[in-house]
Amino acid sequence: MAPGVGDGRRNNGEVVPAGGGRCVCGFQVCACAGAAAVASAASSADMDKMALAATATEGQIGAVNDESWVAVDLSDDLSGDGADAGVALEDRPVFRTEKIKGILLHPYRVLIFVRLIAFSLFVVWRISHKNPDAISGSVSPGCWINSKTEPDQPRPGPGGAPAALRPGRRHIPPAGLDIFVTTADPFKEPILSTANSILSILAADYPVEKNTCYLSDDSGMLLTYEAMAEAAKFATVWVPFCRKHGIEPRGPESYFELKSHPYMGRAQEDFVNDRRRVRKEYDEFKARINGLEHDIKQRSDGYNANVKDGEPRATWMSDGTQWQGTWVEPSENHRKGDHAGIVLVLLNHPSHTRQLGPPASADNPLDFSLVDVRLPMLVYVAREKRPGHNHQKKAGAMNALTRASAVLSNSPFILNLDCDHYINNSQALRAGICFMLGRDSDTVAFVQFPQRFEGVDPTDLYANHNRIFFDGTLRALDGMQGPIYVGTGCLFRRTTLYGFDPPRINVGGPCFPMLGGMFAKTKYEKPGLELTTKAATIAKGKHGFLPMPKKSYGKSDAFVDTIPKASHPSPYSAAEAAVVADEAAIAEAVAVCTAAYEKKTGWGSSIGWVYGTVTEDVVTGYRMHIKGWRSRYCSIYPHAFIGTAPINLTERLYQVLRWSTGSLEIFFSKNNPLFGSTFLHPLQRVAYINITTYPFTAIFLIFYTTVPALSFVTGHFIVQRPTTMFYVYLLIVLGTLLILAVLEVKWAGVTVFEWFRNGQFWMTASCSAYLAAVLQVLFKVVFRRDISFKLTSKQPAGDEKKDPYADLYVVRWTWLMVTPIIIILVNIIGSAVAFAKVLDGEWTHWLKVAGGVFFNFWVLFHLYPFAKGLLGKHGKTPVVVLVWWAFTFVITAVLYINIPHFHASGGGHHAAKHGGHGAHHGTKHLDHVFFGWP
Repeated sequence: MAPGVGDGRRNNGEVVPAGGGRCVCGFQVCACAGAAAVASAASSADMDKMALAATATEGQIGAVNDESWVAVDLSDDLSGDGADAGVALEDRPVFRTEKIKGILLHPYRVLIFVRLIAFSLFVVWRISHKNPDAISGSVSPGCWINSKTEPDQPRPGPGGAPAALRPGRRHIPPAGLDIFVTTADPFKEPILSTANSILSILAADYPVEKNTCYLSDDSGMLLTYEAMAEAAKFATVWVPFCRKHGIEPRGPESYFELKSHPYMGRAQEDFVNDRRRVRKEYDEFKARINGLEHDIKQRSDGYNANVKDGEPRATWMSDGTQWQGTWVEPSENHRKGDHAGIVLVLLNHPSHTRQLGPPASADNPLDFSLVDVRLPMLVYVAREKRPGHNHQKKAGAMNALTRASAVLSNSPFILNLDCDHYINNSQALRAGICFMLGRDSDTVAFVQFPQRFEGVDPTDLYANHNRIFFDGTLRALDGMQGPIYVGTGCLFRRTTLYGFDPPRINVGGPCFPMLGGMFAKTKYEKPGLELTTKAATIAKGKHGFLPMPKKSYGKSDAFVDTIPKASHPSPYSAAEAAVVADEAAIAEAVAVCTAAYEKKTGWGSSIGWVYGTVTEDVVTGYRMHIKGWRSRYCSIYPHAFIGTAPINLTERLYQVLRWSTGSLEIFFSKNNPLFGSTFLHPLQRVAYINITTYPFTAIFLIFYTTVPALSFVTGHFIVQRPTTMFYVYLLIVLGTLLILAVLEVKWAGVTVFEWFRNGQFWMTASCSAYLAAVLQVLFKVVFRRDISFKLTSKQPAGDEKKDPYADLYVVRWTWLMVTPIIIILVNIIGSAVAFAKVLDGEWTHWLKVAGGVFFNFWVLFHLYPFAKGLLGKHGKTPVVVLVWWAFTFVITAVLYINIPHFHASGGGHHAAKHGGHGAHHGTKHLDHVFFGWP
């Protein structure tokens, strides 16, 4: 009898819960399966001995080993008095979803309903009240409603952590996890940052033998590989140090920058000396990283000393062999976009037994005699690139990693991180896995963590934190089918990338639940363990379990054979498939990363990350949602992952341009959410429509930010003078909008300052990047031309030693700045002309002008961060922006008053000399002044 609670048995290789029958959760690996599953999942050879010696304490199932189990809190305050009261501990869920109380939710819904009615009446009023004197007739305003769903997700616990994800009382077996890190240029994406990301992954609090890290290097440069080799060496010191002393965060750069170091380990007397020693080792590690470029060039020059002029000059590795990737001095077959595929194992798969480190000695002052010093597997991958092939940027790299990792480790779950993101909370991987292994979690395709950033200026001038989206929109989407995939910090179920449908689905979709299979897709047979038996092979064929023809996955039989094991994340298939990274496996991994492998396959369309757009993340998640899969939102504190963001204005605008262009590309493709399957939740469809059309707001926003100001100059106004009903509608629309925004930011934990800063940058982005995206995509649709983008640089241009935010004040001119500059000038000039007309007597009712002038200054206030960034170093003093605006305002007003040509045909004392016709004409148009633009 295996240790634990209850009685479990095996039936044809399948775990049957105590009491008989299949578990109601329908998932092979779950705590409900009883003690047999618990015992089978033990991955260490000495686990059985530890389990026999352990006793089941309150809130625990079986033995507890912090390095082989996922911990989940099921304390009394979480159990509650509801459905879980009296339920056996092994049957309790690993996470809990609590709905917001109706007393909070119902008024919110009423406000949304009132706002929609008022907005509809307002549009009717605008259409029916035309201005016959307008230059171009009346204009009915366009508006893209940013809908936010009713929150219906786990309520955050203390510090923002979901209540069901606190460490501790109940333990469930973890599953294998492959972590993908992608980089494309070691110069734009600093290799020290990439090395820190790798080190944080290797040091994460997750079972060592179940954690494998893959680095994809699309540059194929030796610089990146040797930096990872140095990181692997330093990990032999850093990882045991983190385990011994409970270090947080586990990215060394971020840890050593902390001003205080709260101790969480159990050897405090050794901490100070150990930290001093490891800090010295890290400084030496950084020096080696920073000197790698010079060392590689110097080494290669030495090997190439006898090479004649005109002959290729190879780049040499430290072992005296030629590098197969990109050379320092590019040559044929050894340049970016033209080099062989490379798969190198830096750290091989660890043993399944704990390995204690050496005690302290004269040569090694660090005492790791009680610490497991094993390291997770680390693999360097540079896929083959050849001229004439479309390598599909990041999406192609992710698909290559998916195939290579399947051959080498084939973990059932995949976490993808950008190279500038490191694991800030060592428990993050365990938290995400909870949503994958819990009850009814087999329909969850991915778990999305919110993105967090460091190195952002304290005022967050360009809204890099984007809290409205990550803490508001994504959290709200969790109440429907789940958050969208945002490109990094996302945990995937591997089978979803292979095109499998969810095991359970409402065949009529959420819109038509009673229509049965009328709108349903053809159901496939859920893959089970029996399909891997010899009898099933004879009956169905070797690959009969695949949801698509075998040729869709490529010509590698070795890769296709890994799919059934990934399709069944159970302890049995994991135990049967021992990970061996031998020469044959590595050669097969190289073969599945060739440039031509995906030709005439389903990769990029129905399998893996989707091609055809620069925002492969959004469309990949969308394709999973329309199949009926769900996703989950996981926010924990301390934050799970932290990355860097571009604080330079130009880089930030290019980043937003790439995102908005990708969104429009989805809208104009076959993945348009308007035509998605009925498995897509109706409100989820609305959310995807909003995500793929938001750049169109640029057209309307530019109209609203320029036409009112130009009207002051021309004297012609396109909107009729407002009536009482207009003000009623406007007050209701704006009032409900404000109340809804306050409620949403309160639920999301966003401050009012962050909310307003987000609005400021939204206007900047709409007037620049969004407009450019619309033009680019229309050009692509009409002329069938692909859109290319440069990689966002994460390498700061300023002097960070003197000022950590120096890059904020570096001005790099771009054509994206033209439109916001024009809008700023138009609003300053328009306000100045209106002010001059009042002073000059053309317009006598100055109070009626005040509303329009106030709106102009409201526009300028929203564009203030843009103007501040445009001034560069001079923008460090905020008053400089105001001085320049005031100077432009005064000069314009003075010129208008003193140059008769500008206003000779208008009113005032000049018009009085010509019989007063101009004065009457000016007063007539003043009656149409609109000072409350929506």
